[in-house]
Amino acid sequence: MKLHASHLYMIMSFIQSFANSTMFTTYAIFYIATLGLNPLELLSVGMVLELTVLIFEGITGVVADTYSRRLSVIAGMFVLGSGFVLQGFIPSLDGLIPLVTVFVWVLISQFVCGIGYTLISGADTAWIVDEVGASQMGNLFLKAKRYSLMGTLAGIALSVALSTLGTHLPYTIGGFLYLVLGVFLLVFMQEQRFVRPERVEGTTHWHEMKTTWLHGAKVIRRQPVLLMILLVTLFSGAASEGYDRLREAHLILEVGIPDSNLSLAMWFGLIAAVSTFLSIFVVRLTERRLDMNNERVVLNGMFVLTGLRIAAILAFAFSPSFTWALVSLLLIGMLGTLIEPLYDTWLNLNIEGKVRATILSMMGQTDALGQTAGGPFVGWVGSRYSIRASLIVAAVLFMPILLVFGRALRKR
Repeated sequence: MKLHASHLYMIMSFIQSFANSTMFTTYAIFYIATLGLNPLELLSVGMVLELTVLIFEGITGVVADTYSRRLSVIAGMFVLGSGFVLQGFIPSLDGLIPLVTVFVWVLISQFVCGIGYTLISGADTAWIVDEVGASQMGNLFLKAKRYSLMGTLAGIALSVALSTLGTHLPYTIGGFLYLVLGVFLLVFMQEQRFVRPERVEGTTHWHEMKTTWLHGAKVIRRQPVLLMILLVTLFSGAASEGYDRLREAHLILEVGIPDSNLSLAMWFGLIAAVSTFLSIFVVRLTERRLDMNNERVVLNGMFVLTGLRIAAILAFAFSPSFTWALVSLLLIGMLGTLIEPLYDTWLNLNIEGKVRATILSMMGQTDALGQTAGGPFVGWVGSRYSIRASLIVAAVLFMPILLVFGRALRKR
């Protein structure tokens, strides 16, 4: 049985989101209630993940462009799955090795996951854009987002059910889903349009990869728009790390969950489900109304959505009640859902095919640099003052992105 590349990409998007939603819908309960991590430790977990990405992202992107995007993606699925399964077994590993605490096990698992992320990041997008063509990618990214949201919806229910049985189970099952996806891709994933660079006789593998990396760096240096995208990625990474790691803690510790018969897992599952339903609706509406092949339209969309996102994060930070916080949280989720495919389209419209994975990986490194630099600072603010103050800092870090989008629009 042969699957068309676009169909396989939809399946891959669905299963990845299904696995991620299974793990991350209730991850705060696992990290905060079960493992007892504080705000600084939560941000340190993210820092280790992003530092790993920062170190290995460039190497894996070059490997994908030099040898095979397909093999890079498949290897990433197996490594990532192993890292998540390891996290699921952390409660059983506590005390197994002297001096290796629960926090240290979490950091080790994040290191493994970081390597898995770098193998997939850039390679999956470069593979699908080559297979279907650049003219189809904008609509494809939006459609894939819709499929991923459906996977998210399915994963929410499974996450809540598993979490009630054991807070570690979502990570264990999510990791196994990644391993199954790796086997599926090994059987069905084809790579028909990737042209491997010609190897000069007598050159080593390291020289080949160095040549690919240097060519990618030259492409970025020659194109001002790619330098703008680097700035957007840097500040977005610094801002998003603080919000992503601390939103649940803010809701639990500072805003407060209403007293009811619902458990924490059920509350987070319900919030995630409503957010996903709303996101599916707005993505479908965007598919029908937005010309994803028009770069100015894409830029305008990102400018407006980023401004609204900053306002929503500030509203969430200053929430006087649970209802206020919930509405802000849902709005932030919808805006983030729309920004992602717009950003991917803008980026890929400005990249040449033969170094696509390398440049995408460089963007991933920039994002990791922003998260590594910004995350600990935002976490320190949370530990020194309050989580509310951390969220305000995260919103402020998003503001320079508006200036970059404004400059890009003027140039267009």
